[in-house]
Amino acid sequence: MAVQTVASAADTPTVDLGPAVALSCRECGARSPLGPSFACPECFGPLEIAYDLPSGDPEALRKQIEAGPTNIWRYAPLLPVPADVASLPGLNPGWTKLVRADNLAAELGVTGGLHIKDDSGNPTHSFKDRVVAIAVQAARTFGFTTLSCSSTGNLAGAVGAAAARAGFRSCVFIPHDLEAGKVVMAAVYGGELVAIEGSYDDVNRFCSELIGDPVGEGWGFVNVNLRPYYAEGSKTLAYEICEQLGWRLPDQIVIPVASGSQLTKIDKGLKELIALGLVEEKPYRIFAAQATGCSPVAAAYKAGHDVVRPVKPDTIAKSLAIGNPADGPYVLDIARRTGGAVEDVSDAEVVDAIKLLARTEGIFAETAGGVTVGVLRKLLEKGLLDPAAETVVLNTGDGLKTLDAVAGTGPTATIRPTLASFREAGLA
Repeated sequence: MAVQTVASAADTPTVDLGPAVALSCRECGARSPLGPSFACPECFGPLEIAYDLPSGDPEALRKQIEAGPTNIWRYAPLLPVPADVASLPGLNPGWTKLVRADNLAAELGVTGGLHIKDDSGNPTHSFKDRVVAIAVQAARTFGFTTLSCSSTGNLAGAVGAAAARAGFRSCVFIPHDLEAGKVVMAAVYGGELVAIEGSYDDVNRFCSELIGDPVGEGWGFVNVNLRPYYAEGSKTLAYEICEQLGWRLPDQIVIPVASGSQLTKIDKGLKELIALGLVEEKPYRIFAAQATGCSPVAAAYKAGHDVVRPVKPDTIAKSLAIGNPADGPYVLDIARRTGGAVEDVSDAEVVDAIKLLARTEGIFAETAGGVTVGVLRKLLEKGLLDPAAETVVLNTGDGLKTLDAVAGTGPTATIRPTLASFREAGLA
């Protein structure tokens, strides 16, 4: 797909968000001015950012990026942010490690090269710092004074931290039964943290109502009325993976799916890099990973359906527990278009995969990371993923946030402080 470019003078932005020129409907293609909107005024389809991206010498653009800061702002020329974004107060996430996972590869029989994109190294230890960083710039531009969100946990912490750093008030909403580690991390930044009785989908519906009420005036909901901007932050994962691989596309990527937005934007980022000439075009395959207890996209894929039927989440992978994923149909399209697949794993398989990754690579993933590693293993067992192809797997958060999932893990032995006791325990 060609890079979206400005079509007419009517698309000229009235705000400074760098190369962003308009909002474009993913369904009907209608354009509207840049603003805090998320639904097409023509057909009510989802909106995304249309750009006038740099043209000309790809090598010059590549050098410009490489000379930039070691965070997502090195890609400012490709994002809906002002040119001086790196000088503004922010958490500056990104440029996390791409770990060569040779031990895990040997365990699973992957011969083509296996990498873990470990986003637990972000400021609040999840990939959500990326998307929030972009949303903060839009909130500044549109004059919002309060940052808010509906969250399954990681986003609440990312919004609280970013708001504190950037000087916004924050008020975030979460399901009442989140993991304790995520609740504490969201609360510690001093903003308002509101727990709502119900699932994430209930929380999201409440936030949509709040936006239309006078009490929500001046509020920027990063994943609702700022969603087109927020979602673009996930593209930086694609940019970094390709740059860290030496400016080339991986053969296969395994990505966790909650709303599905991350996966769709990674695909968008890969296509932009190809269109800009920053990487050589070649086929790549995208695989989506869900927990069985909340796997509406996997169920639709396996049934050959185009419609994703909502489910009631029941899984330890709470960060992926969105029963009605907004981008589910687009995930299906991308998996099918690229020759990938959508697979799911049980909670027991999630826990086993968390321990497998920790034991082989020293990376303690949260439950979402257990889902991607578990799905990687399942795809290999089913012959759906090529073990001889270079593969990247995403770990989107830190295991310290989901300690309950591995609560049974503890000391190998408890001994007296003597060598004799050590020997008696069979440890010598």
